[in-house]
Amino acid sequence: MDSQREYWIKNMVCSRCLKVIKQELEEIGVEVLSLELGKLTVRITAEINKQIDLKITEALHSNGFEIAKNEEEMIVENIKIVLIELVTELPFHIKEKTSEHLASELHRDYKLLSKIFSKNENTTIEKYLIKLKVEKAKELIQLQQHTFSDIAYLLDYCSINHLSRQFKTITGLSMTDYKNGQMWERSFLDEII
Repeated sequence: MDSQREYWIKNMVCSRCLKVIKQELEEIGVEVLSLELGKLTVRITAEINKQIDLKITEALHSNGFEIAKNEEEMIVENIKIVLIELVTELPFHIKEKTSEHLASELHRDYKLLSKIFSKNENTTIEKYLIKLKVEKAKELIQLQQHTFSDIAYLLDYCSINHLSRQFKTITGLSMTDYKNGQMWERSFLDEII
């Protein structure tokens, strides 16, 4: 008898992640029923039931992904996915506060989300979002297609000064020094904490 099994996956943040995982799983004979950021559903047959967890875990691990072990880890991954999607879809303008947006997207009270995130990641959601925005600012600086004022606007900062202060706090460099130094060290968005 066939059945389905769901897995919550950590570190999946982009469409390339989905493509890689789907391809890897199909190569090892796992039938993917659905795959979205952070969540995988596969078909389980009686013959492969015992081996499926190990196969999937190995395929995910070899590509830098992990299976979330509990509900709190799943919530943290969903928070990260929502925030990373906000930062990658520029301009970053939402009509509500980030806290309201997260509560609405994840159908949970923001206080609970904040508590779980802080407990599991040892940082606040706000500080995590700032790190994401600074990393996106680095990318935009490297592309050299926008002024610093444009970058501040795209990332929903009230002023260039606000972005500049946060950029320097996170990187230790001013935006100008970062641009001119061309020692362009960046982090993958899914590795930021």
